[in-house]
Amino acid sequence: MKVPKLSWIVAGTLFALASMAIHYEVKIAMHQRFGSVQELGRLKVSAPAPDFTLQDLAGQTVSLSSLRGKVVYIDFWATWCGPCRAALPGLQDLTDKLNDQGLEVVTIDQGESLDQVRSFVERKKYSFQVLLDPGSAVGNVYGVRGIPTSVLVDRNGIVQSISIGNVSTEEELKKQFDRMPKG
Repeated sequence: MKVPKLSWIVAGTLFALASMAIHYEVKIAMHQRFGSVQELGRLKVSAPAPDFTLQDLAGQTVSLSSLRGKVVYIDFWATWCGPCRAALPGLQDLTDKLNDQGLEVVTIDQGESLDQVRSFVERKKYSFQVLLDPGSAVGNVYGVRGIPTSVLVDRNGIVQSISIGNVSTEEELKKQFDRMPKG
């Protein structure tokens, strides 16, 4: 029996929709299960954040240790990640509101090309620090297994919080920042 082409297209579409629904449900379960965690791989709250050195979009090297004395919000992301893109305007607002008070938002793109990331950031007019982790080496050291993942590091380089997924609102981050000792 010969199956019409249209049946294959319908079956393929239904399979794709079912796969997307399962992926979405797993993502929701992960957010509910993880959210804010105490450790992620070797990364632990109340322990020193691993230092790293990466290049920004202008080709300049930036290390975490060079930001000592500031509160650093590290966000692991990619341009193709919908939840990551949804969080970036809030990170821009945080940068605009708290950068002069000692908060440094550092986003670390996972595995994409300089041109791709630069084009995206320029189009959106983001001014926060954007670093490239082309082989995801820093992401691996930080235990990142899914994006977005974020880490809040205090002025002394100590991890204060770890979040998996978009669980931190701008208001929650501002509260965490305000609770930290001023340097």
